[in-house]
This record gives sequence, structure tokens and C-alpha cells, in this order.
Amino acid sequence: MTEPTRAAPAPAAMPLGPTPSQTVGPFYGYALPFAGGGDLVPAGHPEALTLHGYVFDGAGEPVPDALLEFWQADPAGSATGAPGSLRRDPVTGEAAGRDGVRFTGFARIPTDADGHWMIRTLAPGPHRPAAVPYLALLVFARGLLHHLYTRVHLPEHAEALAADPAFAALPPERLGTLLAVREAERRYRFDLRLQGEKETVFLDFPLEPHQPVAAPVPGAR
Repeated sequence: MTEPTRAAPAPAAMPLGPTPSQTVGPFYGYALPFAGGGDLVPAGHPEALTLHGYVFDGAGEPVPDALLEFWQADPAGSATGAPGSLRRDPVTGEAAGRDGVRFTGFARIPTDADGHWMIRTLAPGPHRPAAVPYLALLVFARGLLHHLYTRVHLPEHAEALAADPAFAALPPERLGTLLAVREAERRYRFDLRLQGEKETVFLDFPLEPHQPVAAPVPGAR
């Protein structure tokens, strides 16, 4: 009598390892920067000021792939701006940048390999009576799920900033992270620290009331 064929035992189930995580982007330096993105006014403009600085992560290392956007009022306080930052040549279709005449109030610049950035602009005026002039700054960087909001104030507005009720809860040393430092005539430095010691104050904007609130925001790690 023929012995029945027996099926081979099924192999033991192999445990599945975790799928490796990957971070693909965001690549802020690709497509978003544009020609003359930091030149709100041309070189040689009699009222131009230079604002520059570095972006540092929580370990104090420079962030070479951050992207910064600036929005500001002009010296008269008008926040209307003007079109033209992203002009394209109608013939070639290539980015032509600004026309060198109209003040758009907008800048977009990437940090370089050293985490450094620079814009050439005009001193902002108060956008409403008794308002403290400032440049609004948005920070995009690796490790950030959402961009960060902050402000740049020139040192000549330090007293007005200290009296601003929106920042009344901040101690002076924290409020100082919103102030640029004068390095020379019409040249200022403003470093951004995403975390750690001397972390820059970042802002939250609740729906009501329409006033910024200084709030801790997780930075890049």
C-alpha cells in the first residue's frame, strides 16, 4: 500500500522589521527662490539699509537650507506693496525679478551654506497710528512641520516695542530676540535661533483678537 504524500511543514513566519523612515524634502531651495529675492531696493539707493544674519538650530549649528520670507510696510507705513517681485521676461519666460522702481514690500531668500542670509530694504514705517514699525518674518526650515512667525524690529524702536501690550508678558531678555543689532550706519544684524539658549520669540496668531501672542513653538531639531 502506497504511503500518502505528506505536505512539507509551513516555514515559521519571519518577524517583520519596521519600515525605515525617510525624510524626502522639503526642498526649499528648489524653485521657490527668485532673482533679486532679497533686493527690495537696488544697490546704491540713498535710503537703503542692509539687514542680515544667520539661522541656527537647537545645537547652535547653522541651517544651510532654510528659506525666509519678509513682509513689511514702506517708510510711509503703507502695507499695500506692489506687484513685481516675481516678474518674468515675457519673451524668454525666465524670472526677471524686480523692476528696480516699485517697492513691493516682499522678500524671499534662502540661507547659504553657512546659514547666512541678507536683504536690502527700506526702514518700515508704522502701518497704523502709534504702531511699532517692524518687518514680518516667516521661517521655513528642515524639521518644521509648519513655518514659524516672528518679527524684526530695528533698535531705534526698542522703547516702543517694550511698551507694546502684545509683548507685555515677555521678560526683557526674551523681548531682545526681536531686536536687530546695529553693526554700522544703515547695517543691522538679526540672528534666528530656532531652539535652545536665546531662542527667538515666535508668534501665534489667534483668530480673536487679531493680535500676535508670543508663544513657544517647537523649532528644528
